[in-house]
Amino acid sequence: KAEGHVEGEKVENPDTGLYYDEYLRQVIDVLETDKHFREKLQTADIEEIKSGKLSRELDLVSHHVRTRLDELKRQEVARLRMLIKAKMDSIQDTGIDHQALLKQFEHLNHQNPDTFEPKDLDMLIKAVSARFE
Repeated sequence: KAEGHVEGEKVENPDTGLYYDEYLRQVIDVLETDKHFREKLQTADIEEIKSGKLSRELDLVSHHVRTRLDELKRQEVARLRMLIKAKMDSIQDTGIDHQALLKQFEHLNHQNPDTFEPKDLDMLIKAVSARFE
């Protein structure tokens, strides 16, 4: 949280160094457009966020926010698939299991590539937390 932050003012955050940094930022930006979720996020302590308690609040956000999150997730899955394809093309090995490769991306639920669910938010939070502990 930035001190002296003015409503509507864009705060520049440093790059986290995560390969999914842009996805993380977009998810946060979309979630913060929901008044209820933004209030919960501002009052939550770090343990509530890490434990997944905050992720359950996702069920209470507006339909518009959920639709936008679903769209972001589909875009991220497409980006990851493109990375996997590029990697496979570079090694020219045809016996690789795409699902096994997707499992290495721990910041989203690869088994449900179409909708952003509380599990996705929980996985994103846990991946970020693990990276910076």
